[in-house]
Parts: sequence; C-alpha cells; structure tokens
Amino acid sequence: MRKHDRPKAEAPIDIKKPLVIVAAAYIVLVFLFYWLAGDQLHFRQSRGNLDLPAAEAGTVELTQGAVVEQVFKADIQRFQSVSVQWGTYYRPNAGTVTMELYSLADNSLVMSQSFDAAAISEGGLTTMSVDTPIETAYGVPLLLRIYADSLPGGAVSPLMSVSAHEDGFSLTVNGAPTDGVLCFSASGEDYIWTGLHYWKFAAGFGLLLALGIAFVWHRWKSGKHSYVVNALIAVQKYRFLIRQLVSRDFKTKYKRSVLGVFWSFLNPLMMMCVQYFVFSTIFKSDIPDYAVYLLIGIVSFNFFSEACGMSLTSILGNAGLITKVYVPKYIYPLTRVMSSVVNLSISLIPLILVSLVTGVQFKKSAVLALFFLACLVVFSLGLGLLLSASMVFFRDTQFLWGVFSMAWMYATPIFYPESILPEQFRFILTINPLYHFLKNTRMCILDGLSPEPFIYFQCFVIALAMLLVGALVFRKTQDRFVLYL
Repeated sequence: MRKHDRPKAEAPIDIKKPLVIVAAAYIVLVFLFYWLAGDQLHFRQSRGNLDLPAAEAGTVELTQGAVVEQVFKADIQRFQSVSVQWGTYYRPNAGTVTMELYSLADNSLVMSQSFDAAAISEGGLTTMSVDTPIETAYGVPLLLRIYADSLPGGAVSPLMSVSAHEDGFSLTVNGAPTDGVLCFSASGEDYIWTGLHYWKFAAGFGLLLALGIAFVWHRWKSGKHSYVVNALIAVQKYRFLIRQLVSRDFKTKYKRSVLGVFWSFLNPLMMMCVQYFVFSTIFKSDIPDYAVYLLIGIVSFNFFSEACGMSLTSILGNAGLITKVYVPKYIYPLTRVMSSVVNLSISLIPLILVSLVTGVQFKKSAVLALFFLACLVVFSLGLGLLLSASMVFFRDTQFLWGVFSMAWMYATPIFYPESILPEQFRFILTINPLYHFLKNTRMCILDGLSPEPFIYFQCFVIALAMLLVGALVFRKTQDRFVLYL
C-alpha cells in the first residue's frame, strides 16, 4: 500500500487515544470485577455436598441413653453444616437434642450443637453449623452422633432411608449396625482454582492485551493493513451516519404512535402482567420473586428477538443507499442492533421499578448482570450479521426465522423454571446460549451472587464465537449483495 493511499488522509484519527482507553478500561474492569464478585470469586457451593435422602422410617425414639451414629465421608473442602430430618410421632415432645460431629482421623470433636425437642416439627430439620468453615474434613471419615435427654412418650426420632446405600457410610442405632442411611445432609464450599490465582490470570491477560495493542500500533505506524484500525476509522468516519440510522430506526418504530417511546416501558410490563397471571395463578408457579424472574426473561428475549428481526432486513431495507452510496455494509445491521440496545436500556427501567416494588434487594453483584447483557448484545450482533447476509440470497430466511425464534423462545426458561424439563430434554438448555445468558443474569439480580469465573469466560466465548462466525460469513458474501438486491 502506497503512503498516500493510507486512510488517514480521508479520516484522520488519533489511534493512540482509543488504544490507551482500552488499556485503562481493562485495568479498571479487573479491579471492579474483583470487588463486585466478592467471595463468589474464591468459593463455590461444594460439589461434594450430601443431599438429604428420602425418609422411609424412623430410627429410634431418642430417649435418655439412646444414641444414633452415622459414619460418612464428604469431599467438601470447607465444611460448614450438617442437617438432620426428624419425626415427632405427631405429638408434643420435650427435652434437649444434641448433635455432635467427630473427625475419626484423630477422634476430635469438630462441631456440637443442642436443640429444643419441643421446637422440632414433623419432617423438620435441625441444622448444626459453624461460623468458620472447617478445612480439615475433606475426605476424612466423620462420625455424626445424636442423643437426647427426653423421657419415653415425649422424644423425637431421627428419620432414615432404608433403601439408600453409600460407600463408606454406616449407621448404628444404640450400638447395633443398621441397614440404611440416616436422613441427613452436609454442605460447605470448595475453593475455585481460577479465583485463587485471579491476579495471575489478570496479569497474564493484561500482558496479552498489551502485546496486542503494541502489535496494532506497530502496524499502524508502518502503514500496514489492520482490521482493528480500519474498524476504528470506519466508526470515526461514519459516526454521523451511524447516529442518524440509529435515530431513524428507533423513531420509525414509534412513528404515529400516541404514546411513542413510552411503549418501551409498557410493552414488557403488559407482557409480564399477562404471563404472571397465567403462570402464577392458573399454572401455580412457585418461583420466588416470580414477577422479576419473568420480567428479566421478557426484557432479554424481547431485545434478542427485536435485534435479530431488525438485522434480518437491514441490507434489503437499505438497498437504495447501498446501490448509490458507498458505506461499509456491516454498519446497517450494526445500527439496527444499536437501536435495539437503546430500547433495551429503556426497558431496564421498569425492571428496576418492579424489583423495588416487589422487595428484591439489589446487591453489588447485580451490576455484573450487565456483563451477561453485553454478551447477549454481542451474540445478537453476530447472529444479526449472519441473518442479514442469508436474507439477501435466500428470502425465505425471514419465514424460517419466525418459526425458529418461536421455538427458541419455548426452549428458553423465560416464564417456566428449568426444573420442569424432563431429564432427557435437559441437553436443550446446555446447548442454548440464551439460557446461559439469562440464568446468570437472574443469579446476579435475584440471588445476589456472582457465578463462577469460568461462567464469565464461557459466556464471553459463546458471544465472541457467534460474532466471529457472523462477521466472517458477512465479509465473505458482502461483495455479491448488489447482485441480488
């Protein structure tokens, strides 16, 4: 490329400034994420947690002198609690029940707690827990001992499962070995390896980013071709056109509408009200904070459906401009997605209002939901590029997309809990990108928790992969668009 052919004469741009901004933004985001993620960056719910087995019988009336002992192992790195399920014979009981946990590695007492038998209900649980997690119980044989000082006719009974059998588990009642497993559960946390080495990963990715910036800068200074620089130049050169196209798409949507942009508030709220009535009243959904759960799904899928639907016709809809004026063709689907982002931003306002009205408490992890929404935007842009290119050559794409998007909606747990899907259909959720974006957005907002670090990487890769595929197909076919418009 000759020196006078370089695009800087047509569209001067300070390439140093955006590169410095990228580097500074990375540093800020690294520290911000560390603060927002909190303990969830370092610990997760243990995969070695023991679930409560189904109760099938009582062990023994826990009177003075009676003892129930359960030996077990739990692969929990930070042991926190043990719960036992009880039978009361449907009568008032009295006395004190004591639960003790011993480590058989050195016969030391690691946990102990007493409970009032009168406060125990039929099928209820008593939970023994510690403030500081125990880190010496991983894979070690543990003994759970239960006894009480109750009198006959006023004692509770620990429940058991006769049919359950676990390797390394043994149950004794008053010193006699008994077939079955005590109805108990154990829980705790595991360390997250990536969280333990967070700053090493941050430094490593920072180094790669610095090398990438240096590479882009070197190619720019030497006058060589660079897609990154060309993209920056295109945004700089056509920024006025981009603003006009985004404004046009947004205004056209509400043209001749009395309420205008207010429909961005009303649409998700009205859909939420209808579906809330149907699924919380008729189908009796018992999802906690169902209104917000539902609204998160509606807002997210509405954006996805609108962005892809508008991108679908972005090339055909601008055929007059494309055949008369040269503009990078990817700008047309890009501006369609950007106008949908504006609508998404407005739709987040009723989501926040409904959350406040229904008593959902926002924690700092709620800010991390923006990451998964950003992944949804990038994914939608990639799919939009793919659909817009396909639509030019194959006009039936719009009809196929209408059917496919409806099927995609029902395959995504927008208004139903994922637990209702039969086991043989659970793979649908695994391969559904929208499910991962939606699930983690809800976790950040409703549960006040940050997903594991790997989940962020997984969602980022899914979104980036879709963008790269869409961009590659669009780039390979864009030169032939004019032949089919």
